[in-house]
Amino acid sequence: MLLQDNLQGIQHLAFFVTDLERSKSFYEQFGFKEKLGAEIPMEPEPVKLSFIEFSGLTLELVELPGDMHEQVGCREDGNVDHVALNVKDIDKAYAELTAAGFQALEEDAPVFLPLWENGTKYFTVRGPDGEKVEFSQIL
Repeated sequence: MLLQDNLQGIQHLAFFVTDLERSKSFYEQFGFKEKLGAEIPMEPEPVKLSFIEFSGLTLELVELPGDMHEQVGCREDGNVDHVALNVKDIDKAYAELTAAGFQALEEDAPVFLPLWENGTKYFTVRGPDGEKVEFSQIL
């Protein structure tokens, strides 16, 4: 079994949204509260993020800029981008999965992002039907 004693369960589900504030308000009706709001620099505009949580379930709401924003609004069957699985040791998980033949979608995996108090590192692989599975460690 891969990632034995490393995999800790679902960290979050990521949804692409067209209006971050509208989506946050929608989920707040059900008791979700924002744990982290952030912007990732990107041209022509930053990517806007909000991590909201309720009863142990974390959703990552992602508002993309420019042309990517328009594509999100055209989807008809939902906007789930990926499921993120929490690991204790991202570097160990990356080494184990690449040794088993998995290929990260990111060029310089694991990727560091300055989110949360000490940052986070992640990498993403594709499942058998093209779904994206992110492995993530909040540092």
